[in-house]
Amino acid sequence: MIIPAIDLIDGQVVRLYQGDYQQKTQYALSPVDVVHRYADAGATWLHIVDLSGAKDPEKRQLTLISEMVATKRMQFQAGGGIRSEADLMQLLDAGVDRVVIGSLAVKQPDLVKSWLKKYGAEKIVLALDVNIDASGRKCIATHGWQQDSGTELAPLLNEMTEAGARHVLCTDIACDGTLQGPNTSLYQQMKQQFPDVIWQASGGIGGLEHLRELKPSGVNSVILGRALLEGKFELSEAIAVWEKS
Repeated sequence: MIIPAIDLIDGQVVRLYQGDYQQKTQYALSPVDVVHRYADAGATWLHIVDLSGAKDPEKRQLTLISEMVATKRMQFQAGGGIRSEADLMQLLDAGVDRVVIGSLAVKQPDLVKSWLKKYGAEKIVLALDVNIDASGRKCIATHGWQQDSGTELAPLLNEMTEAGARHVLCTDIACDGTLQGPNTSLYQQMKQQFPDVIWQASGGIGGLEHLRELKPSGVNSVILGRALLEGKFELSEAIAVWEKS
C-alpha cells in the first residue's frame, strides 16, 4: 500500500530534512485540501506527523487533525511526541485509526507494551528510526533523531511483537528526505526476520523506480512525503506502480 504523509507545524504543511527543524521547507497548501487531493488520487490511508506536538505536547494540533479526520475521506494514522496515555487517547478521541509511537517504545517499553494489550495492535504503529553504523548495527535514534539510544532494532522488536505489536514504521535516517532511494536491504532483512510484522518503509523515495526496487523486499506499505509535495511523480502513478510491481 502507498501511504502519503503530511508533516504539520502550526497548521502549515512542511517537510524537515532528516528531522532537522532548522532545515524546514514550507508548502502553501491547506492540510484539509491535501487530504482531499490524496483521497482523490486513490489513497486509503494518510500518515500525519504533528511536529508542533512533537516539540511541545501542549501545542498538539488536535483541532486541525480532527478536521482532517472529519472529512472521512480515508483512514488516518498520526503521531508526534506521544509521551503519555493522555496523548494517545487525545488522538484516538480525535478519530485517528492508529497512533504512531516512537521514542517512548525505547524509553518506556513496558508502558507501550501495556498499551498494546489495552488498546490492541491495530491502534498502534511503532515508529522505529534507525542509524546503521559501519559494522551494520541498527540502533534506534530518539528525540527527533538527536540521540542514539544504543537500543538495537531486532531485540526491541522481539519484545514488542511478543506483546502483540503488528504495525512497524521503519526509517533509515540516512535516507530520509534525500530522494536518493530507500534502504531496500534493510527492509528485506527485517521482513525475513519478522515476517508477521506489517512493515511500513519510510525515507528516500524520489522516483517511481525506487518503488519498483523496494517491492521485492516484501515490505507491506511505503510512506511518501517530500517526493509528492515536490511533484517528483503523481500519487496515482505511485499507487499504480506499487500495485503492478
